[in-house]
Amino acid sequence: MKTVLVTGANGQLGNSIRQRVVGYPGYAFLFTDVDTLDICDASAVHAYVKEKKVDYVLNCAAYTAVDKAEEDEALCLRINRDAVRNLGEAAHRVGARVIHVSTDYVFDGTNYLPYVETDVTCPASVYGRTKLAGEQALQEACPDAVIIRTAWLYSEYGNNFVKTMLRLGNEKDEIRVVFDQIGSPTYAGDLAVAILTILEKAEGGSFVPGIYHFSDEGVCSWYDFTVKILQLAGLKARVLPIETKDYPAKAARPHFSVLNKAKIKATYGLTVPHWEESLHACLKLSGNLSKQ
Repeated sequence: MKTVLVTGANGQLGNSIRQRVVGYPGYAFLFTDVDTLDICDASAVHAYVKEKKVDYVLNCAAYTAVDKAEEDEALCLRINRDAVRNLGEAAHRVGARVIHVSTDYVFDGTNYLPYVETDVTCPASVYGRTKLAGEQALQEACPDAVIIRTAWLYSEYGNNFVKTMLRLGNEKDEIRVVFDQIGSPTYAGDLAVAILTILEKAEGGSFVPGIYHFSDEGVCSWYDFTVKILQLAGLKARVLPIETKDYPAKAARPHFSVLNKAKIKATYGLTVPHWEESLHACLKLSGNLSKQ
């Protein structure tokens, strides 16, 4: 029986993993959040990992309030860099393996082709800089870690874009959404399956450290995404396309953050669903899919 520590267990990804571990009977999952394990406390992390004899660390914890981060860089660094280093050092000390989740925000979004793992990073926000710092800290502390960059994450849990659009679609006649930011929506359930697949492959002797990109297949703008959300939910609000410059935000967003997933698919044999298929599944699970 292998022991798997899951941090950030009350977030979107942590909850999504929790819902899918039934099919993994060979593992004992320890789901923790800040109330049970403060990963910013290095000594607490080291003690926990040693006492529980942790074999794997799945780090789903992060400071993700992108705009708030612009005014709260110190806390953002503690969670997105220092806590990641704590987990890496503790894991390395006991020979545990780490799977850590990062973000498309490590890029500035000026590409015109999907980003590959070797593309030069150039974050344009505090959130992006701290997440990149976390990647670097982990690679220094635990060189054989797996880092998965993802994008546009949503789920049935917590606060996310899909939930916000559903609420606005019920409250308003019109919704203004940017059309000049392009990416790939990622259902947290799909990312959870990818992480658990890597975990399983690791037990089979096929754990390949490094940086990987993962999102659902397909490409759209936030505008296109919103149109599809409301359509599937049977909501009649009109969606109006606007430019990023007309939507005030403290943090800069990547205009193009499509991720190339060839590496993770080839290395771990993953089959990735299209974002529309996964959105349909998410809305059905959350009871928001129109019966029409």
